[in-house]
Amino acid sequence: MATYRELKAQIAELESQAAAVRQEEFEAVLADIRVKVAVFGYTPRDIFGRRRGRPRRSAGPSPAKYRDPASGATWSGRGRAPNWIKDVRNRDRFLIHN
Repeated sequence: MATYRELKAQIAELESQAAAVRQEEFEAVLADIRVKVAVFGYTPRDIFGRRRGRPRRSAGPSPAKYRDPASGATWSGRGRAPNWIKDVRNRDRFLIHN
């Protein structure tokens, strides 16, 4: 029966062999893909499609949702609440009605 150290050495040897084989296969596949891209003229959009992920929000400012009746200051409801509304639990009285 093999000792623990012998088994660890075999594992390390197999891992290095696996990494070498993976690298060879990776390079072969990449070369094949590059040839096909060059021959057929694929673009990144052809391969990967349109942008992935969620559509981004507009970068513009959000419209005001709350107004301080005393000062007339407004807040969109996003980000950190201003001092005039931060401790208020029910903010309905500050809502801006269109």
